[in-house]
Amino acid sequence: MSTRTFRITVRGVFDALTDTQRAALLADAAEHDVLRAAFTPEGTLTYDIAARPAFAFRFSATGEKEEDILEATERAEETAKAWLTERGYGFKHLRATAEDLSQAPLGKRQRRAARTTGR
Repeated sequence: MSTRTFRITVRGVFDALTDTQRAALLADAAEHDVLRAAFTPEGTLTYDIAARPAFAFRFSATGEKEEDILEATERAEETAKAWLTERGYGFKHLRATAEDLSQAPLGKRQRRAARTTGR
């Protein structure tokens, strides 16, 4: 059986931040810029608190079966909740989306490479 790679995004909105929390998020904003976003096993947080209170965590996970994506998504949500809760950040509207990369359509370069190696 082959290993499947999953990309999971957990989105939400910061809620009822104190001035101190907002200042801390602003101070760390460069570390959480969308240009530094990556799908990682431990998760990568991005936000632009100066523009809006929304955030996104990006996770990568693997599994053997198609159904493993459900468990991976639950783990990602729990990890995001734990990170926010540990720091005392309120949040709302938490939702997760997941993609099984083995099911993703090939891009133009990937199709070209597949044709070339298939000869």
